[in-house]
Amino acid sequence: MIVDLEQFVAKNSSFWDELAALLARIEQNPDKPFTLAEAEKLHYLYQRAVSGLGRISGLPPSNELRRYLEALVARAHVELHDARRRGTPFRPLAWFFGVFPRTFRRHFRAFLIASLVTLLGALFGGFALAVDDTAKDTLLPFSHLLGDPKERVLAEEAGDVQDEGRGTFASFLFQNNLSVSIRTLAFGLFWGIGSVLLLFYNGVILGAVCFDYVRAGEGVFLAGWLLPHGATEIPSILIAGQAGILLGRAIIGWADETPLVERLRSLAPDLVTLIGGVGVLLVCAALVESFLSQHHAPVLPYAAKIAFGVVELIALGAFLGMSGRQRGLPGRRWGYGK
Repeated sequence: MIVDLEQFVAKNSSFWDELAALLARIEQNPDKPFTLAEAEKLHYLYQRAVSGLGRISGLPPSNELRRYLEALVARAHVELHDARRRGTPFRPLAWFFGVFPRTFRRHFRAFLIASLVTLLGALFGGFALAVDDTAKDTLLPFSHLLGDPKERVLAEEAGDVQDEGRGTFASFLFQNNLSVSIRTLAFGLFWGIGSVLLLFYNGVILGAVCFDYVRAGEGVFLAGWLLPHGATEIPSILIAGQAGILLGRAIIGWADETPLVERLRSLAPDLVTLIGGVGVLLVCAALVESFLSQHHAPVLPYAAKIAFGVVELIALGAFLGMSGRQRGLPGRRWGYGK
């Protein structure tokens, strides 16, 4: 319930008026498809109106403000979800370079939470291995990571890398990483706890591996091995965790009186966008891991591989932070989307 109704109306009326004006323009030209800017603006204003309606749900049904917002939300809902009347053609490039990074930025706080959970897991994994070296058998699920790092480096550098079958290997890597990402998102159904646990576990593995190789004096090999594909793969898992945390938050509905079904319906496009973007990034990561990361010195100098990974990481950060910025669009918000 709103304590100061006048202040609430003064703060939000401009957004309601803008939504009403946008709906009027759309209704006057029902056969005209949405532009990308109109679709995103409509979705943003609709979410604000739904949130406002939830905050005044304690007012009687006959209240003029409540009736106005209910009608406004209903009109926007029809325009957003009635695909038979209106369809915006899907433009993959516009979606990936515009919608995806804006959606990422809009929920940046959830990404920070996912990153922090993974970092805590990495610290725990490194600490556990430092305290008890036998913990490696428990912490690391992959057999090729259980041996002595120095022996593995010698074997890798002495072996001849064959390019045959690299395409199949890339497909396997993509399938595996996408499966992990989808599970990380889907486990958000358990109030976000499942996503947090998976992120922490992935961090434990990463931290244990890094500590093991750095302790053995193979930090350069580690960077040259992980950076080229990890610069894309690890952020992709974090974005999947970001989506899982958002899903868990929507299910819990902290201080949000909007019905659960409506909260999930409003969040669904963002979840699809985030996991779709993760899929594209993981294709790149799989190709790099298959065709570049597995080549070690003297075939490829570690300095060149590390430089490639650093440039890739900077480019990804610039893409997620800057791509798709347009004046007047709500995608420049950095919170949970309120």
